[in-house]
Amino acid sequence: MTRILAALTCTALLWAQPAVAQSVLRDAETEAMFADMAAPVVTAAGLSPRNVQVVLVNDDSVNAFVAGGQTVYIHSGTIQAADTLNEVQGVFAHEIGHITGGHVPLGDRMMKAPLAITVLSMVLGLGAMALGGGEAGAGIMAAGQQAAQGSYLAFSRTQESSADAAGANYLTGAGITGKGYLSFFKKMQQLEYRYGITRKVGFMLDHPVSGERIANLTETLTSAAPWSRPPDPALEERFRRVKAKLKGFVQTPDRTLQDYPERDQSIYAHYARAYAYHKAGYPDKADAEARALVKAEPDNPYFLEIEGQILLEAGRPRDALAPLRRATEGSGQNPLIATTFGHALIATEDKANYPEAIKILRVATARDDQNPTAWAQLGTVYEASGDSPRAALATAERASMTGDSRTAAQSAAYALANIPPNTADWIRAQDIAMTARNDIQDNPKKYKRR
Repeated sequence: MTRILAALTCTALLWAQPAVAQSVLRDAETEAMFADMAAPVVTAAGLSPRNVQVVLVNDDSVNAFVAGGQTVYIHSGTIQAADTLNEVQGVFAHEIGHITGGHVPLGDRMMKAPLAITVLSMVLGLGAMALGGGEAGAGIMAAGQQAAQGSYLAFSRTQESSADAAGANYLTGAGITGKGYLSFFKKMQQLEYRYGITRKVGFMLDHPVSGERIANLTETLTSAAPWSRPPDPALEERFRRVKAKLKGFVQTPDRTLQDYPERDQSIYAHYARAYAYHKAGYPDKADAEARALVKAEPDNPYFLEIEGQILLEAGRPRDALAPLRRATEGSGQNPLIATTFGHALIATEDKANYPEAIKILRVATARDDQNPTAWAQLGTVYEASGDSPRAALATAERASMTGDSRTAAQSAAYALANIPPNTADWIRAQDIAMTARNDIQDNPKKYKRR
């Protein structure tokens, strides 16, 4: 029953263990790779790449899902399980099939029938129990729950098959080979074998078994024109780098050093070890790995970013300024990298650096207003510069983004009272204050004072 309830909020490609303490992983290089990977598939699906977002979730299970809107969530475990970016493209194409098929709202509506069956069986079962038929009542309730579950799972399997077919069409339309799509399903098939999942228990799953999916897709994909077309080598190289840095970030340092021993002098190994040593608290070793990356590619903004981040978090913000400035410029003012640069400027505690920090962080928040760290840093530098009203506005922005309407309303009210009227910042404070007050009024229990 837990899996049915989970299906209320997401439509998933693969089954997964319940997520515990999930968090979103944000990284400039990874997000740029996702955007370039996704664009041709999204276009083939008749959607706009501007409106579709790929979000990396810190979860080691192999899973991907949509939860309404046009955002695809991919677990870090899926990246680790994939051997190529082409496999991840197949996963992504499948999820786009769920979006174009409207499967999340359809799933919400479909749940009404199973819930009605469950409620009716409970009423009848309790009635039977009240008349002295305890076993009969329990049987009625159990049968009702089983019928409700079967109804929803059958519907979900149909959705999954539909998304499989749509994903294959979108890959073909984008001129991308479906080899990765099939090879990833074969990985899932091996996992199913390991857990004893066969066709015999397929009726208990919310997705078809992988063997059926492979059989249904093979003819379509192998007969398509792009089947023999090799994947984009530049994208595949970017994927290998992202996968290495992700390993360094999410794995234990010991495990990373086993996968990438010191004798391995590849770019991937330097990347993984830089994060592993940084995570383990060995700044000198982390810095050495980062410098090896920059030496190999002096203008790579992502290598410069990790070099600057390591220096900043080792308590050397002044040394971090040069690589982070180059990384920000080289990445076209990427807001995530710019936020780290702004942080370094503030961390120098040199008031001469504050105007540049404000400029950098204002651009970063304008380009990505869903970054709480950027808003926090902007508030910090405004306060340090003596501009309390705009520090309050930054706090209001951050609180609004995180759903803290009480703080948003209070901070926005202070900003309104102290920022010159009818300026852009004053109008923004007014908007936040109004939205926050409406939320408080609409949810009195949530904001009831204690």
